[in-house]
Amino acid sequence: MLDRWTVAAIAVAAYAIGNVVHEGLGHGGACVLVGGRPLELNAIFFECSVDGLPPAAGRWLAAGGSIANLIVAALAWVALRVLPPDWGRARDFAWLLLAVDLLQPFGYLLFSGLGGVGDWAVVVEGMRPALAWRLGMVVLGAVLYFVVTPPRLMRELEPFLGASGEERLTRTRTLTLLPYLAGGTLFFVAGLLNPHGMQLVLISALAASFGGTSLLAWYPGLWARRPGTSTDAPLGVPRSIGWLLAGLIVVGVFVGVLGPGIHLSGRG
Repeated sequence: MLDRWTVAAIAVAAYAIGNVVHEGLGHGGACVLVGGRPLELNAIFFECSVDGLPPAAGRWLAAGGSIANLIVAALAWVALRVLPPDWGRARDFAWLLLAVDLLQPFGYLLFSGLGGVGDWAVVVEGMRPALAWRLGMVVLGAVLYFVVTPPRLMRELEPFLGASGEERLTRTRTLTLLPYLAGGTLFFVAGLLNPHGMQLVLISALAASFGGTSLLAWYPGLWARRPGTSTDAPLGVPRSIGWLLAGLIVVGVFVGVLGPGIHLSGRG
């Protein structure tokens, strides 16, 4: 069985961890490594002062979030290799962590190339010819996001999906569309509490969640129409009180604490 509440709880945990990895470990870690001054950790951004540092410091700061996500994605992939095959909840969590930590950085790359804003726009700022760099980000981001990643993600999810038919489609949507909506809503609600206004919600919270992982809203449904590759009974995600409590705690901390933000030092 697939307990929807447990799937949603696992989803908010995976999305929140992916975001804290991006903002806290990625941007925050890069801030410390380049000699910047951490100012604020928020659910949807990390603020760091790089006054007096060379331009390369700002580039590393901007790239740090995506680099950290990809490291965690690699760890999630390893976890899927070593977890017992019948640990449905743990494997679902590892899969969602893999999906979030791959799709968001690749989505950022594509988004930065198309819109000229975001992390990777900062990384290539000042590089010439500017149009060539932006086109390169668009092409690379699109290939990674739409071509390379989707089939690899879905092959990892196959043990959950079943052989064929309407049940396969329903299970796929429960494991992908439901987490997408739960995680995106978490980001949006937390983003509304940020002290810097609605524009940041649009370019960060919505772009990273509903935009960055939007592939989960449509691609898995197309994949599910193919015949399954396994004749075994599909793996389940049964109800877990532990995961439900963990999900509630994650929502409380992510929205109530990281939503308004944590000030790490004065702005001088």
